[in-house]
Amino acid sequence: MHILKFGGTSVGRPERLRKVGDLVLASPGKKVVVLSAFSGTTNALVAIGDHLMADRRDQAAKEIDNLEQHYKTYSSDLFTSSEYKAIGFEIVGRYFSLIRLLSTGRFDDRSYRELLAQGELASTEFFYYHLRERKVDCRLLPALHFMSIDENQEPELDKISERLMALLPSLQQQDVLITQGYICRNHLNEIDNLKRGGSDYTASLIGAAIKAEEIQIWTDIDGMHNNDPRIVKKTVPIASLTFDEASELAYFGAKILHPSTIVPAQKRGVPVRLKNTMDEQAPGTLISDKGSVGQIKAVAAKDGIIVINIKSSRMLLAFGFLRQVFEVFERYKTPIDMISTSEVAVSLTIDDPRQLEPIVAQLQGFGTITVHKNQSIICVVGNMLTERQGVLHEVFTALQNVPIRMVSFGGSLNNISILVDTNAKEQSLKLLNQGLFHLGE
Repeated sequence: MHILKFGGTSVGRPERLRKVGDLVLASPGKKVVVLSAFSGTTNALVAIGDHLMADRRDQAAKEIDNLEQHYKTYSSDLFTSSEYKAIGFEIVGRYFSLIRLLSTGRFDDRSYRELLAQGELASTEFFYYHLRERKVDCRLLPALHFMSIDENQEPELDKISERLMALLPSLQQQDVLITQGYICRNHLNEIDNLKRGGSDYTASLIGAAIKAEEIQIWTDIDGMHNNDPRIVKKTVPIASLTFDEASELAYFGAKILHPSTIVPAQKRGVPVRLKNTMDEQAPGTLISDKGSVGQIKAVAAKDGIIVINIKSSRMLLAFGFLRQVFEVFERYKTPIDMISTSEVAVSLTIDDPRQLEPIVAQLQGFGTITVHKNQSIICVVGNMLTERQGVLHEVFTALQNVPIRMVSFGGSLNNISILVDTNAKEQSLKLLNQGLFHLGE
């Protein structure tokens, strides 16, 4: 069985949803189709929820009316027969009656999460009836029946697997099963979600849970590229990546893939393939446990980095100094990206500024603290880069005219991280494209 996930832009217009139907039917064998909400829907629902949380009922009502009109137009354009146009009209009426019901009562966090779930619930129902109009025998497989997270917001993979394996035998007559990305139930059995980008995560969790043959993530680009195509003109798609390489790229800024997606698939050894809905013949990128040693595959950049420098004579020959520093970040639940130490100083980076002020206040007791914002991490990714002779020489030669604030190499076998001022990010990506891949800007 294959898992096919389609994002919001892939289903955002009726003609694109029809194209998704074509791709699903062209795919051989049994498959589970995971859909996001129509593009723009989640943002609209967030706006409605924010208005309701702030008791701006009139603004929320206007947003609801606008979104409902969009769905009515979408439904009218999607279905062709009078029978299914009536079904589409009923779907729109039912979902927006629920949204208005949520908006009239006491609106709290639980109501907010239920509101956000309506986008995926609606898109999958539209797709189900679109396939039915095309005479396709398919079934809806509600994610709320099997997808769950624990009290730490972590997916319960073993429980998800048990529930899915119990459900699948009764669904074997259909070649196409349709389910929602993003949404789940929490440990209180309330409707919840896997956060932004969660539809990719859903597909990976399902694929891992049932040990699928392959997980396919369909987007509007032909796989992972060797550099950021929004900045660098001459980029090329990458044919294959290891799980570790893909994880590094996703974490450090490759927008095509949600950072959490790789974890369940890697755990169960299920390959992930990135495909292009606009060009289904393109091979895309295959992510698996196989890869070449020492080859540089790609570079990516992560913005919004903050550098915190701690200078202290107490560090000299001091046991437990770094432990005390790390405990401050643990106390404020703020992860560290990079770290560099000397005898009397330590520099580290974070990408979450929410607790910056109390963190700095706590660190003042260790020595002199300086903070630098507007930094970017450039990462150079490849499998077992530590085995490539002269790899640092290649990187530094390419960036010889760029001021570098920090370097991290060796902590990961697959990544060289370089910290630069954000103003130098675009120049750095272009220079690395020329120096490492021999491609122009």
